[in-house]
Amino acid sequence: MRFRLMPTPAQEAALLLACGHARFVWNLALEQWNLWQPGKHAPGYAELNRQLTELRAAVPWLAAGSVIVQQQALRDFDQAKRNFFGGTHRRPRWRKREHDEGFRIVAVEPTHVRRLSRHWGHVFVPKIGWLRFRWSRAIPDDVKSYRVTLDAAGRWRVAFAVMPLTIEGPGTGEMVGLDRGVAVSVMTSDGEACHAPTLRPKEAERLLRLQRQLARAQRGSNRRRRVKRAIARLRALDVDRRKDWIEQATTRLARRYDILKVEALDVAAMTRSARGTAERPGPGARAKAGLNRAILAQGWGLFVRRLRDKARGRVRLVDPKYTSQRCSTCGHVAKESRESQAAFRCVACGFACNADLNAALNIAAGQAVTARGATIRQRVAVNREPQHLAAPLVA
Repeated sequence: MRFRLMPTPAQEAALLLACGHARFVWNLALEQWNLWQPGKHAPGYAELNRQLTELRAAVPWLAAGSVIVQQQALRDFDQAKRNFFGGTHRRPRWRKREHDEGFRIVAVEPTHVRRLSRHWGHVFVPKIGWLRFRWSRAIPDDVKSYRVTLDAAGRWRVAFAVMPLTIEGPGTGEMVGLDRGVAVSVMTSDGEACHAPTLRPKEAERLLRLQRQLARAQRGSNRRRRVKRAIARLRALDVDRRKDWIEQATTRLARRYDILKVEALDVAAMTRSARGTAERPGPGARAKAGLNRAILAQGWGLFVRRLRDKARGRVRLVDPKYTSQRCSTCGHVAKESRESQAAFRCVACGFACNADLNAALNIAAGQAVTARGATIRQRVAVNREPQHLAAPLVA
């Protein structure tokens, strides 16, 4: 649960100091890890915590800050290492000023968060005091930790760690297939097309103008800093609109359907850069970069993640192979049936509909899709196999 913080100028200076302490401790632990001899065990969290005690005794600037902020920076770094060795995340990187601003507070008590009025609340931050934030929804009493962050647009946020709330389905057993695309962000098998909001034409024009100004601005100048902040605010506006749309769309779908089926897409692999190296540049790098931006602008990954949070246990992932080439009526698979981005016409039976709707119907069916090579009759027979003989859905 994230809320907008409204610190005073003095409190903002204290928050920036706390962010600097967390960033300094993180980078120090990362430097020690990078210099560690291969084949030997690097110090864990307990050893780093002991070294932090000695460092605070030797450095008054660090001792003036909250020990909770600094210890949790080490805890975050230790978790980042575990994620790296577990293969789920990349190697921990350096944290930079004006880019990675934030810290975490634990051991939060119910008295550390209080409501002042209908729209405002207070949260207690060690070494800083009570900070006012915008109260937009109720906060559970069992909150144990929160994180304070500063984004590129200059906005302070406080995020309380709570379990996502689930939404109960209607109980009718109704099922829907959801096809994610670029022209249509989400198409349901019922024919509803959902479009993610983007910047308005005037806003996109202003963003392009600011990017040109940034290219001409001198590095380190005040003008460059102002232009970067203006660009960050426009991009933050775009992100906020997309997140708000995702929250509303996923809530509506979770309430309307009992079973929701989506394609098991690896968005990270699909949006990987094709630049290659200077000696051997990747093929179609410019076109691939444009496609990557278009995919990321739809929020595919966040959409499914929030859908699984709200409709817990009711989201099914299906194999995405041939869902855009398979006829939802006869089961014939042919590349030629996809006439254009929006048009689908089966070359076998003549069935025609919107291409995204056809893919959503295939996802809703959730059946295994065969490759080309068999006859039309064989493909139809495969699609009519009993459920226990068809390829299982991806859990």
